[in-house]
Order: sequence, then C-alpha cells, then structure tokens
Amino acid sequence: MRLLIKKIDDDGRLSLVPQFLDTPWEIEVVDTDDVAALDRALARADAMVSMSWQWSLPSASNLRLLQLPGAGTDEIDFGRVPSTTAICNCYEHEIGIAEYVLGALLEWTIGTRRLDQQFRAGSWAGSYLCGPRHGELFGKTIGIVGYGRIGREVARRAAAFGMRVVVCTRTPQQDEKIAERVDGMEGFGRLLAESDFIIVTPPLNDQTRGLFDRRAFAAMHREAVIVNVARGAIIDELALYEALAERRIGGAIIDVWYRYPPQGTPHGPQPSAHPFHELDNVLMTPHASAWTDGLLPRRNRAVATNLNRLARGEPLVNVVRAAAPARRPMERA
Repeated sequence: MRLLIKKIDDDGRLSLVPQFLDTPWEIEVVDTDDVAALDRALARADAMVSMSWQWSLPSASNLRLLQLPGAGTDEIDFGRVPSTTAICNCYEHEIGIAEYVLGALLEWTIGTRRLDQQFRAGSWAGSYLCGPRHGELFGKTIGIVGYGRIGREVARRAAAFGMRVVVCTRTPQQDEKIAERVDGMEGFGRLLAESDFIIVTPPLNDQTRGLFDRRAFAAMHREAVIVNVARGAIIDELALYEALAERRIGGAIIDVWYRYPPQGTPHGPQPSAHPFHELDNVLMTPHASAWTDGLLPRRNRAVATNLNRLARGEPLVNVVRAAAPARRPMERA
C-alpha cells in the first residue's frame, strides 16, 4: 500500500502517522506544484493525505482514499475527486478550540493581562480598594451557532462556569443535560437577540457563507461579543468591521480570517482588507485556537486508523463522501 503526503505537509505535522500504522504502507512525499510528478505518483498510490484538492488528473482514478488531516472540506473540489475515491476527514481539534474559547471569554471578562500590566506599572486600579469591578461569566448567556463537536465541547465548558447555553444548528437535537434550548436555524434571530457571547462554529458551506451579515449584527444587543473559531467567510467581513468600528456590538474575538500567508510563512499580509488591528474592542489571534501540543498525536492516530482500515478492507470512519463502486469492464458476448 502506498500513501502520498504533500511536500508542504512534510514538516512534522504528519510525522507520527507511521508509529500508529499496523499495516504495511510505503510513504511517498510529492511536490503538488509539479503536476507531472503528482500525476505519476497518483498512478501508484492507494491513498493521499491532503486538506485540498483542485486537480483533474486521470491517474487519480486509482486512488482509493483522500484522507483530510483536518475537519474542513471547503478546499476540496468534490467534482474533481474521482467518484471511486472515498473522502474522509478527521477532528480532534475540538478540545483545544473549546479551551481557547473559554480562555478568551475569561480574558475578555476579567482582563487579567490588563490588570497585570497596570499593576506592574504601580496602579491598584481594578482592586477592591478603588475598583472598577470586572465581570463574571456566571449567569451570562452563550449562544452557540452550530452544534457539532466544537459546539458541544464549548457548551460543556460554558455550562461548568454556570453560563446559560442556547444553540441553533442545522440538525437540532435536544440536549437537556447541557443546553437549555437547541433550535433549528429558524431560531437564529432569537439566539442573536438574547446572547451575551455568540460562538461561531459551523462548517463553511453555501448555507453558512455570509450568515452573519448587517442584519445579524443589527439583531445583536450592543454589549454582545462575537467569537469566530470556524471560518472567516461565515461572517461578512465589511459588516463585522463596521459593527465593531461603530460600536454597534460590544466586541469580537477573532481567530479565523480572510487573508492568509502561504503555509510555513510566519509573516504575511494583514488578515483583512479592513484595519481590525486598530480597533480596541477586538481580541485577534492568528488561527491558533486548535494548534495545541495534543492535536497532532490525536490527528495522526485518526489518519492512521483509516489507513489501517483501508488496508484491511474494513469500513472507513468519518466518511464525508463514500466511494462509488468501480465500473467493471463490459464483458464480450
């Protein structure tokens, strides 16, 4: 069995896959910028690990599995992946993202870094001696849009802090143990109106692209804070900037953006066409929420699990699109 790994991903992020394999695999690193080399490699490959697919290559018809090392499928051109190739993704990022969300909410509400900096400079502002008082998460309403793995992990942690949890999602199922209410997307406006913190966690697709537009921000109350840990394009870029700059909402915690540098490049363009970095009601991070020391071992194990299953002829897990049966050559009469 032969596995292809893109050269750009041969930077350590898949280095643990071999130790989780218990079936025989040969691993080949391929430069996907060299289309001819990719075409030759695909002709002899059984599986490929990649978060993106934009090629139309006849040799890809031999590929049995396209394994995403992450969850998002927005960079996969499904029409170009042969129908006989199974497409699977993996998760394991929900723990880190949920911890990031609660950490960011605590920082927003308490302001520990600000208190530290002020105190180092000699100020007792914020103390019981002279105030002002900081906030609490307890009793606040957290509205979660999208209730998959990330949304549920955020909900569990928020509930532990005594927050009221309300949800809207495409496929609602009641969750009395954690969420007070789980609505379909018809409850989107209601959630916006009553939430102190709105957490954006759905996948990016045709239904969610631009979901948060000017009308959505108009439905939020003026102190509400929006937190995006999904994809930038789920929130209309200009509408978000205007709502923040004009103080029509309380603020934003943004970890996912509209412009990115090439992979492996620590410096690049500003992450948006608009100067979010000049606003004092924004906490901004460089798509870092999931990038934890626990993520890579978990994801490498998940990738290896499907490779082992493929090699043994067992059902794959986390199937996004199942493989269509291969066509048999027509028998001669």
